[in-house]
Amino acid sequence: MKLTPLIFALLLTACGGSAPTVNLNIGSIAPTFQTFRSDGGATHFPAAYFGKPLVIRFWADWCKYCEGEMKAIESVYQRHKGKGLEVLAINTGQDKATINAFMKKIGASYPALLDENSAIARSYGVVGLPTTFFIDGKGIVRAKIVGEADEATFERQVLELMK
Repeated sequence: MKLTPLIFALLLTACGGSAPTVNLNIGSIAPTFQTFRSDGGATHFPAAYFGKPLVIRFWADWCKYCEGEMKAIESVYQRHKGKGLEVLAINTGQDKATINAFMKKIGASYPALLDENSAIARSYGVVGLPTTFFIDGKGIVRAKIVGEADEATFERQVLELMK
């Protein structure tokens, strides 16, 4: 089942959040955030990522398309991390144990971040999972994928981002 924007907004509302009020598009400045990685370390965006091409992926373990796509992102990440590519997998609304189990299951080496109250997702205007943002070293959104995509699509977007 694909998660429609209305269903996702209702899920966010049911979890104590509210529907996204922003529409983050290409050319927008990516919102700043501070959170914790699933390993307990702190993460600050954009401070820790200035000057680096960055992929931000919003996901949850119940998302039908997230597992396969996160494996595809891992392949792209492995090919380009030596050239400076960073990937952040922001989990929307789940706890650390669930996140760690999923990341271990799929074998992803990029960091998973906690967004238990979906505040970061709302600040990015996420209306469905998966949603992926490609952000340049100056913090500008250069591409956005809402919904399902394959490894070739991620590869193309990363190559464009790294130009």
